[in-house]
Amino acid sequence: MYGMLYESVQHYIQKEYGMEMWKKICQIIDCKHNSFKTHQIYPDKMMPDFAAALSACSGESFDFCMNFFGKCFVRFFTNFGYDKMIRSTGRYFCDFLQSIDNIHLQMRFTYPKMKSPSMQLTNMDDKGAVILYRSGRTGMSKYLIGQMTEVAKEFYNLDMTAYVLESQNDICGGTAGPIKLSEGPMTVIVKYRLDFDNRDYMAKRVNVVAHPSQMKMPSVDLNVFLELFPFTIVLNHDMKITLAGEKIIETWILHNPGVNPKSFIGSHILDLFKCRRPKDTKIEWETILQMRTVLFEFELIRTGHNRAAYDAALNFDYDTFDDASLNEAQAMAVASAKEFSVEHAKDDEAAAATKDEIDPATGQRRPSVGLRSILLKGQMFYIKDVDSLIFLCSPLIENLDELHGIGLYLNDLNPHGLSRELVMAGWQHCSKLEIMFEKEEQRSDELEKSLELADSWKRQGDELLYSMIPRPIAERMRKSEEHVCQSFEEVSVIFIEVLNVYDSGSNNIQDAMQAVTTLNKVFSALDEEIISPFVYKVETVGMVYMAVSGAPDVNPLHAEHACDLALRVMKKVKAHALPGVAIRVGINSGPVVAGVVGQKVPRYCLFGDTVNTASRMESSSDPWKIQLSNYTATKVRKIGYKLELRGLVKVKGKGEMETFWLLEGPE
Repeated sequence: MYGMLYESVQHYIQKEYGMEMWKKICQIIDCKHNSFKTHQIYPDKMMPDFAAALSACSGESFDFCMNFFGKCFVRFFTNFGYDKMIRSTGRYFCDFLQSIDNIHLQMRFTYPKMKSPSMQLTNMDDKGAVILYRSGRTGMSKYLIGQMTEVAKEFYNLDMTAYVLESQNDICGGTAGPIKLSEGPMTVIVKYRLDFDNRDYMAKRVNVVAHPSQMKMPSVDLNVFLELFPFTIVLNHDMKITLAGEKIIETWILHNPGVNPKSFIGSHILDLFKCRRPKDTKIEWETILQMRTVLFEFELIRTGHNRAAYDAALNFDYDTFDDASLNEAQAMAVASAKEFSVEHAKDDEAAAATKDEIDPATGQRRPSVGLRSILLKGQMFYIKDVDSLIFLCSPLIENLDELHGIGLYLNDLNPHGLSRELVMAGWQHCSKLEIMFEKEEQRSDELEKSLELADSWKRQGDELLYSMIPRPIAERMRKSEEHVCQSFEEVSVIFIEVLNVYDSGSNNIQDAMQAVTTLNKVFSALDEEIISPFVYKVETVGMVYMAVSGAPDVNPLHAEHACDLALRVMKKVKAHALPGVAIRVGINSGPVVAGVVGQKVPRYCLFGDTVNTASRMESSSDPWKIQLSNYTATKVRKIGYKLELRGLVKVKGKGEMETFWLLEGPE
């Protein structure tokens, strides 16, 4: 979905429910967008997710929230001037309902990636109308009701009530689309009943009186009609082609070489054309009669998608073809196709001779020549005199290149309309617009990639920063707070030294590299056991690993968490079974002062006698042993940790101290 839909949701939630409600909703659905860009694509699932979150926060039902979002969108798009387009569709609400697909068709130029639904007005009466909604999205049926209700109220001053008559593949609150049990895309189909005062429209529609001069007019000869409109198809009640204009038959012959031209007349329209718009419409007599204001798009089905088919069209043997049974339009089409073949024979030979040559401008092989698909756009009209439907259409052509690509010329287009002028204007301006559009699209892609790259770098930078400095301290530094030094009444400091890793007397480079590899394995194993915020890794110096519990996050159970870490790392390092490698651990508890030191490579450091004593506990410990100071041992013994008295140990700078071995944790 385009961002404009989500802009409307954000704006009106903030307006009706407040900024705090919007922040809470974004937190619930984990929405990282602070704002939405009008022309940017966002996931479809966000709309029902927003509705579900608003329902949970406000107590309203999910359907109410989706209905509210639909109303919000109608109010919001008036800021872009789209309300003028709605008001211009007609005097009555039914005029708007019949023009919805045409509005979406025109909006594709502004929003080229828009996946618009298809809506058909299937029935009307004095009390309202019935519309049929088709879409590739699920869970949006209540959203549409909100849109219809608001349009009726704001633009036509009508009180409208809508409800669902039938529904297929629509999942209330779904976010993943219809469940596919077979190949091909699934379509959501919903039939709505709209109740509103429709008496004025029905009176105008039923009681139209023809002018007396029109009553005396003779019937129009269809041959004259087809001559005036060469791109026209006449259909009977079975939707089979009974007559067609000269140019449309000629184009069909060129795109379907080798097919009998007589087979065009009498064929079902869907055997020769594919209906592109309205989507998934049943091409039936009664259905088309209800869609007199809808623009149809048909794509010519062709057998020739390559050079061989084009050659077959140009090399068709028109001289020996039996055209005795052709009608006037078919005969003219065959004659034009023959003329087209003769005129392009030389061009065809030149193209065949150079098809494998290298294009000097690009350095690549020239592409093979082929006819492009042709799209016909127009309306279906019912002609009472002949009891037939007439598809009055024109080919969709943007510029001269596309005109030649489908095998047509300017003289083939309707002379009475603006088709020729639009093609010429498109040829003059299309190249410049395409270049501008491509540059803007490229800039947009580059900007999007740059933003993604910037976000990635920011995440990596944050991770690196938080590995050097605790997150709370880093956030305070970002706010330019000067006081980043803090005292703690009591923490537990852990020192772990890796033994027998490197012989300091060795000059062998291989031994040094092996020592680094071994040390990395041990320290990585220790990092895996650090559980934030209970224990924080302070630093590593040489073979010594330092950690603390109780700082920077105050933790009353710091002694227990420090002992648990020591027991876990003992078990972990032993499991690695590194030859000759051992570790020893020392733990002490007490007050410390902590702060960030340095500017180039800032570090979070601990200061105080507690740190020195913990270091002495480690240096005087034995391999594969955990030595605790008397104060730490007293704290953990009370809660069931198993200790063993080591006795008095001479500690540098402290004299003799009573210490304990930590054996196991509490049961």
